[in-house]
Amino acid sequence: MSTTHTDRLRELLEPLAAQAGLDLEDVRVTKAGSRRQVQIDVDTDDGVDMDAIAEFSRVVGEALDESDLMGDEAYLLEVGSPGAERPLVLPRHWQRAEGRLAKIHLADGGEIVARVLEADEDGALVEVQPVKGRGRPKERRLAYAEVARARVQVEFNRKDDDELLDEAADFDEGDDGAE
Repeated sequence: MSTTHTDRLRELLEPLAAQAGLDLEDVRVTKAGSRRQVQIDVDTDDGVDMDAIAEFSRVVGEALDESDLMGDEAYLLEVGSPGAERPLVLPRHWQRAEGRLAKIHLADGGEIVARVLEADEDGALVEVQPVKGRGRPKERRLAYAEVARARVQVEFNRKDDDELLDEAADFDEGDDGAE
């Protein structure tokens, strides 16, 4: 089996990420005009902050400059996190998405939107959202083998449990807005 350029980059970057307490999520090399662009995504269970990204970027830049992996051609290094709508590929991605909504394409061709309740090494317990708001959400255990691909969905108006309790308390106090 031949080793690709991206594989060799991963071999260099994996130990650097581990030393920094980060998970190396993705490495992409693309052409950007007259130079190459190296895009690296890192993450942790608690998310990754800008200081950690900046420090890791510095370490990676030094390692790439010291190695022959990029050759003499100029490159642009970009280090970031997977983003809000991250793909769910590995068990740790599912675990990090607990409480989040995901669009899940099933291996059998179906598609569901579900909230990730909990996840382990074999699969995830999800709460499947009803189609067009009809019916009640239903829990379902999904083995990862049943999932073709999945991605976290951004929710703009979701209220957490504390906000809902605060609103209920305000309502109970008789605040009907009348003066």
